[in-house]
Amino acid sequence: MTGALVAGLLAGYGIAVPVGAVGTYLVSLTARTSLRTGASAALGVATADGLYALLATLGGAALAAQLRPVLDPLRWASALVLAVLAVRAALLALRQYRAQRLTTHPERPVPGAGRAYLGLLGITLLNPMTVVYFAALVLGSGTAQDGGPPERVAFVVAAFAASASWQLLLAGGGALLGRSLTGHRGRLTTALLSSAVILVLAVRMTT
Repeated sequence: MTGALVAGLLAGYGIAVPVGAVGTYLVSLTARTSLRTGASAALGVATADGLYALLATLGGAALAAQLRPVLDPLRWASALVLAVLAVRAALLALRQYRAQRLTTHPERPVPGAGRAYLGLLGITLLNPMTVVYFAALVLGSGTAQDGGPPERVAFVVAAFAASASWQLLLAGGGALLGRSLTGHRGRLTTALLSSAVILVLAVRMTT
């Protein structure tokens, strides 16, 4: 049981810690909205990681083999979604900046917590490399796959907890960033910069 927990924690942090386009978008989203929205989005990412960890323990090798022919279409779909989100975030930041120059009433944070959770869940699920990653770990170590149901459950729960803790840390960083950038111009600059970074990372996903 302990071995499965440790393996799950290492797997969860291994897939979550490298900050790519999704992590950048999560920080930017929290900075533009609220910690509640960012935390919900973070849990959406962690839920996807947990689901892929579950699939990997149940039949990682078979699932990875079936996904291999559609890796490229899924990667392009993920890159397209991220690019659309980046452009949308930049346009929204420009619109809010112009509106705030004309009025002192701030706009309501968009999107809401539920929408943020589903959005980040969907984006992360589009990444087929996550299940390939988990499948490779499970098959390589054998800790969760060779054990019984308790070990598999421990592996999945630990992977979810590790991913959730890191994503929530990113959301917290985004919230602090949002509070520090109280000026309209500072928020606009940060939003445009993060959108540019997400676009670059999205393009790199297709190469």
